[in-house]
Amino acid sequence: MGLMDVLFGRPLATEEERAERIGPAKGIPIFGLDALSSAAYGPEAALTLLIPLGLAGVGYILPITIAVVMLLVMVYFSYRQTITAYPQGGGSYTVASENLGVWAGLLAGASLMVDYVLTAAVGISAGVGALISAVPALQKHTLALCMIILIVVTLINLRGVSESGGVFLIPTYLFILCLLGSIALGVFKTLSAGGHPVPLVPPPQPGRTTETLGIWLLARAFASGCTAMTGVEAVSNGVQAFREPASATARFTLTLVIGILIVMLGGIAFLCKVFGIGATVPGQPGYQSVLSQLIAAIAGNGIFYGVSIASILLVLALSANTAFADFPRLGRAIAQNGFLPIGLAVRGRRLVYTEGVYALAALAGTLLVLFGGVTDRLIPLYAVGAFMAFTLSQAGMVMHWKRTAGAGSVKSMFINGVGAAATGITVIIVLVAKFTEGAWITLLLIPGLIATMRLVKRHYHQVEKEINTSARLNTQDLKPPLVVITIDRWTRIADKALRFAMTISPEVQALHVEFDQGSDNLANQWHDLVEEPAEQAGLAPPRLVIIKSPYRFVIRPILDYVLDLEKRNPSRQIAVLTPELVERRWHLNLLHNHRATALKALFLFQGDRRITVINIPWYLTE
Repeated sequence: MGLMDVLFGRPLATEEERAERIGPAKGIPIFGLDALSSAAYGPEAALTLLIPLGLAGVGYILPITIAVVMLLVMVYFSYRQTITAYPQGGGSYTVASENLGVWAGLLAGASLMVDYVLTAAVGISAGVGALISAVPALQKHTLALCMIILIVVTLINLRGVSESGGVFLIPTYLFILCLLGSIALGVFKTLSAGGHPVPLVPPPQPGRTTETLGIWLLARAFASGCTAMTGVEAVSNGVQAFREPASATARFTLTLVIGILIVMLGGIAFLCKVFGIGATVPGQPGYQSVLSQLIAAIAGNGIFYGVSIASILLVLALSANTAFADFPRLGRAIAQNGFLPIGLAVRGRRLVYTEGVYALAALAGTLLVLFGGVTDRLIPLYAVGAFMAFTLSQAGMVMHWKRTAGAGSVKSMFINGVGAAATGITVIIVLVAKFTEGAWITLLLIPGLIATMRLVKRHYHQVEKEINTSARLNTQDLKPPLVVITIDRWTRIADKALRFAMTISPEVQALHVEFDQGSDNLANQWHDLVEEPAEQAGLAPPRLVIIKSPYRFVIRPILDYVLDLEKRNPSRQIAVLTPELVERRWHLNLLHNHRATALKALFLFQGDRRITVINIPWYLTE
């Protein structure tokens, strides 16, 4: 078994794709981890903004969460319909492109791509940040820990959908069981105590009220709470990853993810209110996360608390997996339409879109490096891209139902229309509320990405226009090419190259670069070794061309000679043969020069259509 098989698993044949498809059990950790993990920071993000209200602010988390849940339900019904109408996947990008036009599709695609990159980077850094808050000694290793997790998640996703689901299955379900268990126990204690439970570990008391509730503060808290909705579109993008019937399996998985998330959000908000748990100031002495306070108040600081907090930290760090599952699929859909490099649409050895995984890893890694692994400033950008995609998807579905006009289309149009209006208003609220906190960056990133995609499309269009033809094969003026072969000295490699050259053309020139006059004896040997055997065989002997190079340059003189030869023969094809040693053992390959590789690269970039480069390898015996 080779190193590649150990790291990425054995290659999978195309016909093995069905075996790689997943059910709801693996679908939840693969496509729902980002959405579910947002329960760990969405309510806290809203409570943090309510800190100036003191204890009164805790009471507002429940109505804010109810508003978020209502919005979540609207988005859920919309994406159920999207999965049914578009079983090939693609989500918001596909829906917007087919129903609202190219520009709307690119806006949805760019919004989601930005969202996925942020999900990967911020998810990893949030997990590491939580770990460091528990173990402060790791603070100096923040970036290194982030990069290690990024590499691990990347490698796991390169091994295929099924294996990644298996790896993330235990952490995901441990997190779900711990959090739902805490909520169930908390609700039981609340009911048993007549609505006034006594916390086992008293939470920090909220500070004094320093501000009164206003529309602006409420809007900002709602916008922060909406971060709990990121990732809910993931299932609709990856329908083709589910086992047959794919649409039904995807819808069931989406229902499970949204149902669990609603219970988590509602339970956390309710219990925060009854236990009087508010947010503490992040980064300040005495900071404790909302979930840490809540679980301690319900279950104490025992083993259950430790396991729960560990599962939360792990899930936060691994929440980037949803981005790795969806970004490559979104990239494939956009690339198939010619707006991104076509390599993103090609599946790799494990039937995953490998280049998409690499691209996301590179972009997320860049963000982590730029921000030193601390990317809290990027969290406000989350909801902007996600809700932009939600809005375009639902608006596109309205047009879809209007066009199809089938049974129940009016009801579906109403559902999607209400959802589009609600998420559209939310986009405006989030943009305004979070503009100064960094949301303005999105207004630069998304248009920049759209412009890039348009440039890619224009390039592909120009290439197609240049190379496409319906004309028949042109057989006029066919003649053998002028063959140029580079020779360092007389060897078996040179013999092999000359034999091949003489089979394709009677006009062969052997180029030999001479550093010091008289120090090389190839010219003296040429007649006996090459010309005489060729003449005896009735063949035109190759001509030796010696290029003087007093400054010991090799590659440039050869390149200049061939380019000049091309100019002097405007009606001829030029074939350049480059002999080279091939050493299969990489460590021994370092012992040989690689002039042939450099020469090929220069001819590719500086040559012309009439120059063809042919590699003549000589495989060394092991």
